[in-house]
Amino acid sequence: MTTKKLIVVALILFIGVLSSISTNIYADPVKKVAIIIDDLGNGMKGTEEILNLPTKVNVAIMPFLPTTKRDAELAHQKGIDILVHMPMEPNTGRSNWLGPGAITADLSDEEVRSRVEAAIDNVPYAIGMNNHMGSKITKDRRIMSIVLDVCKERGLFFVDSKTDYQSVVSELALQKGLPPIENEIFLDDHRTAKHISGQMKLIEKMLEKQDTCVTIGHVGAAGPLTADVIRDSVTRWSGKIETISISEMVNQVWKWDRDNHLPTNNK
Repeated sequence: MTTKKLIVVALILFIGVLSSISTNIYADPVKKVAIIIDDLGNGMKGTEEILNLPTKVNVAIMPFLPTTKRDAELAHQKGIDILVHMPMEPNTGRSNWLGPGAITADLSDEEVRSRVEAAIDNVPYAIGMNNHMGSKITKDRRIMSIVLDVCKERGLFFVDSKTDYQSVVSELALQKGLPPIENEIFLDDHRTAKHISGQMKLIEKMLEKQDTCVTIGHVGAAGPLTADVIRDSVTRWSGKIETISISEMVNQVWKWDRDNHLPTNNK
């Protein structure tokens, strides 16, 4: 082989090595899931188990309840992202499920704003908000516009729990410069280990076609069970799927940084 040919072969090999290195540097094969656990704040079963999981989770804490502040303090100490779990009127359901300070369709603009501000102030360290129930309210443009305005003013994003598929939250969020974050799958809408495990496997299937997923589980009757299934699933996911905080997802996917907005006062 001539010297000229040797040089050409060497260049081809060198370019191939560089290409391989570049691919390894920039490719991120690990998919990301943000797990939000709703209904903290009232001493519900599974709270301790969720807060002590050896993986990243996020908690949505209801305002004005007996353990609201305690749960927020414990979560904050563990570096867990905290959301205000804002009670909102559903299409149907018992009013006593809503909790205090709920947003209902009969409220004036001023009353909606006042209740959202009070809820944010009542949940220490909150960086975002999601809806508790709310299938009626998340379709209401007037009310959700006010809710999102307050969130933006206070430096919070809003996660649409997607309790109704006619929700206008994402559309309004985009108009207001907020990330359009939506729950994609409920983990424990049926409270059995088989169902919860099946939902975690469904997340795996979803992540074969997409890079990220937001999912919601709950404390309460099935809380300890949900915690157990999350722990087992995350062990199985090692190296393939990573659990991340909702703030990490908001920053990585939508490049949204709360520091670009007004700071919250709820610390």
